[in-house]
Amino acid sequence: MTDFCPAVWPEDLVPKQIAGCRDCGLYKHNSRMIWGEGNPRASVMIILDNPGDREDRKTGSPFVCGTRQTLQFAAKESGFKPEDLYTTYILKYKPTRSYPKEETRSICIQHLYSQITEMAPKLIICLGNIAVQSYFNDPNASVKELRGRWHTINGIPVLTGYHPLAIRRRPNLMTSFLEDWAQLSDRFHGKCP
Repeated sequence: MTDFCPAVWPEDLVPKQIAGCRDCGLYKHNSRMIWGEGNPRASVMIILDNPGDREDRKTGSPFVCGTRQTLQFAAKESGFKPEDLYTTYILKYKPTRSYPKEETRSICIQHLYSQITEMAPKLIICLGNIAVQSYFNDPNASVKELRGRWHTINGIPVLTGYHPLAIRRRPNLMTSFLEDWAQLSDRFHGKCP
């Protein structure tokens, strides 16, 4: 990944009717609501657990964090263009301290369901155990057990994979991560059903 130069993907603005949502309590964590990033009309939706750091704390300028670097590297290696992808989250705020996880996720995932209905992606890749457990509505779901094959949720083909930060912490997972992205790319490009 050393020769890969990532770019800041454009942030998708929070819809006016959702901005300032206080249903889950994460607004108290001094982070801002992040709806998603990339192309809102993309065919592929990437689902992560929650947004990470997005701006330099001193300057407020956007930067490319490790999660996005790893995502963008895998996307490029798999033949995706930035306009093919949209990234969003189960939680729309970055948690900065303890919170009631199950209750909060069950509230916040309603926003994700609305996004999926509105954006109508053709394919979804769900990354990391937390995102997979939430989206599959199964607290015991495991990426290790589910990856490598397609699942269908509400009529949309869904692939699972390791979280990009897991790849950074355990580089030996990169091969599996790239295999999942290659499988996603093959389906996107019509190379497999």
